[in-house]
Amino acid sequence: MTATDSPERYALTGRLITPGRDIPRGVVAVEGDRIAFAGDEHEFTFFDESDTFELRQSPEGTIIIPGLIDLHCHGAGGGDFPSGDPESIATAIEYLHRSGTTTFLASLVTAPRADMLAAAAVLAEFAQRGDIAGIHAEGPFLSAARCGAQDPEHLIDPDPEFVDELIAAAAGQLRTMTYAPERPGSDALLEQLVSQGVVPSLGHTDADADTTAASLAVAREELSSAGVDGFTERPTVTHMFNGMAPMHHRAPGAVATCLELAARGKIIVELVADGVHLDPVMVRTMFKLVGAESIALVTDSMAATGLEDGSYTLGPSTVTVANGQARLASDGSLAGGTASMLEVVRSAVAAGVDLQDAVISATRVPASILGLIDEAGRLHQGFVADMLVLDAGLALQQVVRNGKNLL
Repeated sequence: MTATDSPERYALTGRLITPGRDIPRGVVAVEGDRIAFAGDEHEFTFFDESDTFELRQSPEGTIIIPGLIDLHCHGAGGGDFPSGDPESIATAIEYLHRSGTTTFLASLVTAPRADMLAAAAVLAEFAQRGDIAGIHAEGPFLSAARCGAQDPEHLIDPDPEFVDELIAAAAGQLRTMTYAPERPGSDALLEQLVSQGVVPSLGHTDADADTTAASLAVAREELSSAGVDGFTERPTVTHMFNGMAPMHHRAPGAVATCLELAARGKIIVELVADGVHLDPVMVRTMFKLVGAESIALVTDSMAATGLEDGSYTLGPSTVTVANGQARLASDGSLAGGTASMLEVVRSAVAAGVDLQDAVISATRVPASILGLIDEAGRLHQGFVADMLVLDAGLALQQVVRNGKNLL
């Protein structure tokens, strides 16, 4: 390799906040697309005549965190993933990367069978290029009683043939699927999904506590016996509290079961901590009761994210956004979020969540679901060089993805 072929080598300084470590005066050194060093500045000894990194000093108060990871995202910046339109998808990807979400799943919504298959096929090409981490299918095996913004006309019971078609269309890039456990055939669905490397995510459900517990036990058993290196053993819960019956002391429902299992470290629950889907008190309480390691912060973002109020689409549905709230034009149901992952992290911190905990739930926890626990989600030697440089107020200064600055 000649000098001109050598990978770029540089080092950033600042306070490093990464799962398990808070280093007040730290350095992250990058070589090509990998982290060569992440630690205290006094331990950084890579500077000599033969091994030099360009040192880029940051202003006082600078914070460096890992690139954020979103498990549930329908689009952003005017782009809509369920549309299946390559230009629209590319628009969303560019916006998300530049806003600090360096890794994410592109989420589908319930739609006609042909539309879901077509969108999956297009998204698979972006996943194969490394632009997205895979696909999340939100439906169509969901509860009509708790469908939210999902089109009830296209909700169906688990259909093994359709699952095979969707997995084939996604070319192995389907990573998670939301399902309602009360739908007939859900246990067989869990076995089918896990056997194909897809993590089940319980949600949009009207199930009672016992049905929820039984289904999550099956999901855990299937995941545990999968025997795939790096594959999670914990199923997830799609946007906890939303798309579920409220917990009542005589009818605890899915919420109570999910709270108990998450507190025991058996499952991971998604929280849309954007100040709209959940009250800040609920966000703070969840971190105290369940703990950061059982929470994945998500956006559930849609095309309006980063744009002004107005009329947008979410798959086949028309969505009206007013004061940052996205709602179906037809009945006013919440129809996804309009916050970026960094904005969700800031909202969680404003709610009283410790920044270290918020970072864990926005990086290492989702990385574990995606099988990237040894690849992404931390500032650590050998990991992919994805990171955000923030000021003391958590405002975005730089986005580094695969070692390259996107801002």
